[in-house]
Amino acid sequence: MNMLKLGTAAVLLASFASGAAIAQTPATAGAVEKCYGVSMAGHNDCKAGAGTTCAGTAKMDFQGNSWKNVPAGTCTTIKTPHGTGSLTPMES
Repeated sequence: MNMLKLGTAAVLLASFASGAAIAQTPATAGAVEKCYGVSMAGHNDCKAGAGTTCAGTAKMDFQGNSWKNVPAGTCTTIKTPHGTGSLTPMES
């Protein structure tokens, strides 16, 4: 009887594992876009314009030439004190 329970548990675990792998396909799990003007000071993902090098170098909140990766399709709906996020660099 214990072997039957162990076998059933193994099949269930394998089913859950394969379902998790399917749910994390690149088409559904990793689509992101660069969104300018939405990062907080020091929390941008990379290059924040002239005088900066890479991640974490934005000098001010919502700096227009710094970007943050956000889920694809959401950038222009993100509201900031200066308007919404932008898919292209903008004036700070």
